[in-house]
Amino acid sequence: MYGTVARMKIKPGAEEQLRQISRDFESIQVPGFVSQQIYRLDAHPNEYILVVAFESKDAYVANAGSPAQNDRYQQIRALLAAEPEWHDGEIVASYPPR
Repeated sequence: MYGTVARMKIKPGAEEQLRQISRDFESIQVPGFVSQQIYRLDAHPNEYILVVAFESKDAYVANAGSPAQNDRYQQIRALLAAEPEWHDGEIVASYPPR
């Protein structure tokens, strides 16, 4: 598996919009998509960690380069106070195993 982890700082009052966008994405069929989680950090309430997993690096790269994904990203980016900090990589362990 392959994916990304992003640290994001949202604008004050934007959490419900972030949740709604995430719920809207649930109905979209993205080839190779496995899972997504968004964590709100206890120590920094306006900071979030986004974790996304795909079946393979090829599936991840194909999605990342798609116009539809860019549209989804722009919706999220409008809620952020700054550019996210991205960390892409191979997922070497997951529980439960896939």
